Amino acid sequence: MFRRPRPNLCALREPHWTRLAPRRLPGSDAATHAWLSDPGSLTRSVIASCRRGRFSVDLVSQGPGSALPSEAALLADGPARAVLVREVRLKCGREVWVFARTLIAQQSLRGPAHALTRLGRRPLGEVLFSDPTTRRLQVEVARITPRHRLFARATAHLRKKPAVIWGRRTLFDYGGVSILVNELFLPAIAELRR
Repeated sequence: MFRRPRPNLCALREPHWTRLAPRRLPGSDAATHAWLSDPGSLTRSVIASCRRGRFSVDLVSQGPGSALPSEAALLADGPARAVLVREVRLKCGREVWVFARTLIAQQSLRGPAHALTRLGRRPLGEVLFSDPTTRRLQVEVARITPRHRLFARATAHLRKKPAVIWGRRTLFDYGGVSILVNELFLPAIAELRR
């Protein structure tokens, strides 16, 4: 039914993630910075900006996986701990605007958090931002290039690969469960003027 995430490409590195700052990052334009620093639900912002087509979520993969070292550090999990990895594409019409990679420690998927394993094509942001107890703990941003592991996953569907994409990752507390959401902004959304 669902394809499992592919194994990490060991020869590639991780991006250098830094805490989000109010000033624009070197090499980013104003529109990209606006997406990176959006304090609300990215899902809601994408839906509001999607005027040329219908918003949809494509489930790329979901299943047991492993966190990259920096992801494991944010989740306060040892690298050997199993996580649920969910990868989706947020689309406006036929254009993919965002590639998202979500990680949740498997041992945390009990109680209300277990429902997160059955989202299917439903956006995670819809669930997180509809719960008033959800807290955004940390936001980091990175410039992601072809030498980074996440670049290959995010751009796999593109015939013409960009030289760089920007991403942010957010650590959420959802009812005591840590959820790490990586959002990678693809050329179609980066070119959109908000």
